Amino acid sequence: MLRLTRLCLAAAAVFAGAIAAIEAKAADGALPPPTVSALPPPAAGALPPPTAGDLALIDAVTFGVNASSVAGFQALGAEKWLQGQLHPAASTRLPPAAQAQVDALPLTHRSALELAVEVDAQGRAAGLITDIGQRAAAAQVNQQTMSDLARQAANRTILRALYAPDQLRERMTWFWFNHFNVHQYNANLRVLVGDYEDHAIRAHALGRFRDILEATLRHPAMLRYLDNADNAAGHINENYAREIMELHTMGVGSGYTQKDVEELARILTGVGIDMRPDDPKLKPEQQAQLLRDGVFEFNPARHDYGDKVLLGHTIKGSGFAEVKEALDILSRQPATATHISRQIATYFVGDDPPAALVAHMAQSFTQSDGDIAKVLDTLFHAPEFKASLGTRFKDPVQYVLSAVRLAYDDKVILNTAPIQGWLNRLAEGLFNHQTPDGYSMTSSTWSGPGQMTTRFEIARQIGSSQAGLFKPATPDAVEQPAFPLLQNALYFGSLRQTLGVATRTALDQATSPQDWNTLFLCSPEFMH
Repeated sequence: MLRLTRLCLAAAAVFAGAIAAIEAKAADGALPPPTVSALPPPAAGALPPPTAGDLALIDAVTFGVNASSVAGFQALGAEKWLQGQLHPAASTRLPPAAQAQVDALPLTHRSALELAVEVDAQGRAAGLITDIGQRAAAAQVNQQTMSDLARQAANRTILRALYAPDQLRERMTWFWFNHFNVHQYNANLRVLVGDYEDHAIRAHALGRFRDILEATLRHPAMLRYLDNADNAAGHINENYAREIMELHTMGVGSGYTQKDVEELARILTGVGIDMRPDDPKLKPEQQAQLLRDGVFEFNPARHDYGDKVLLGHTIKGSGFAEVKEALDILSRQPATATHISRQIATYFVGDDPPAALVAHMAQSFTQSDGDIAKVLDTLFHAPEFKASLGTRFKDPVQYVLSAVRLAYDDKVILNTAPIQGWLNRLAEGLFNHQTPDGYSMTSSTWSGPGQMTTRFEIARQIGSSQAGLFKPATPDAVEQPAFPLLQNALYFGSLRQTLGVATRTALDQATSPQDWNTLFLCSPEFMH
């Protein structure tokens, strides 16, 4: 253990210089395409090995290259594979061993309304207990119920990210959740966060931006998190309106004013939450305006029906139709096209994506009325994207998931708790960012000394099969044997040819498969 730690630290000094050189060249636009050593010709009838560019493309579009993803890529060819990622079937199933775990989660079979009502009733019952000790114990059980639901949601997210065939949809689910961020520890959001990700985010991750904007607006997790459930005529709360304009659509400094925020807040009055089974009492003329969908409610009695002016557009008082009109206006703003395109380009290309690339993507956004798949198609075929392949520093989620995918390929893990723990240690825990701006996508946030030290420790655990990934989360469970095999046909046939001299030198010092695995997962090539 001590020897491996010293070896990792020594390698870190070499790797740090390599990482700095890669990032400096990428910033200057002087980074050449990944180099590939000459390979022997393939056997007769065999597919040629993937190129460095192929591997980098798969790694960028998915949560990490592995033998299975390479096989799928080679079977279809680059363009057909990419189009399959951009336009997957409406629903796909995981490999049986992973799907069985998802299907076994109680969360999978319960609606947000059912869960919210049940947990709310549990909390209310706890509050009515007169004995102080018993009341505290009941309140603790209520908290544990909510935490268990959040863990189930994280479990499902990780299994999908690791094994879903529609990998791009999973990558964009993570992107959009971060863009429309909610924090699980706000109010009762631990109960709602799984449904929010599944129905408001994942269902629209490759669809139209206008649809995901409304889906998040109608979800109780967002309405509770950004306080719009408290926004009513005569008691205006501007919080959600401000974040819609500042974060979700147009972006900071894009031309909207404080008056626009105030007008949008008025438009959003009455958009809220109601878990009661009975409809609210309304005047006869208001009853047709009432909208209820699960926990979501538009209550006309709480709405400001005065006319509004948003971004120069007059919106007549008409109830929830005002909200739809406002979303149409916001989603079609040129500033929104630019802001969303820049965010996506940053996610896939780098901290400061080229202005020409962003403009090209924004044009696709506008021409397609916010079709996310078409914007991504423009990105993936752009020369700037090709030039960036292999240079984007992985954030913690991408790093951890790509390490597990490469180490174990299609061997399905039995316990996601270690991954949840690693992401929390790396400060990018699932559903765990407190503020609505989401986690930073800039490399400097994730490349400091503390982050690197933690990554080395995680690499050691994954590389030495001491992570607990194959120990079921049940009492008295025994960890199943599953040694990671990184030195496989994919490595010797393709990945090895992409490594620099410094990495090969460090790997040559490894005296065991465990050491080698750890050093490979610590390498600058794998970090990018």
